[in-house]
Amino acid sequence: QVQLVESGGGLVQAGASLRLSCVVSGGTFASLNMGWFRQTPGKERESVAVITWSGSIIYSTDSVKGRFTISRDNAKNTVYLQMNSLNIEDTAVYYCAARARRSGVPFTAHRAAEYDYWGQGTQVTVSS
Repeated sequence: QVQLVESGGGLVQAGASLRLSCVVSGGTFASLNMGWFRQTPGKERESVAVITWSGSIIYSTDSVKGRFTISRDNAKNTVYLQMNSLNIEDTAVYYCAARARRSGVPFTAHRAAEYDYWGQGTQVTVSS
């Protein structure tokens, strides 16, 4: 059973940086497509960034382009989300998600329903 554990969230002031980490256990990390999503109360979970098993990167939300960076370390079974120049609109619960590689199967990376496994979430709160 694949398990995902996020860490790194917290309360920061606008303009600060945070780095989220997601450690994966119980699966072959190098074959997983990994995504970061975020959710605020009353809204659907939205994709922030995705890094595929092969290292391709997609930033799904225009507002994070140039500020957030997704990366992975296969030796550590960990995916990261570096978040710079945080603003109040970035306040949300951030979730890590994993989808197993499926050869020949289309993958819509920004759709939450496409993912097989989820972490418990980590709260990011940005104050003015």
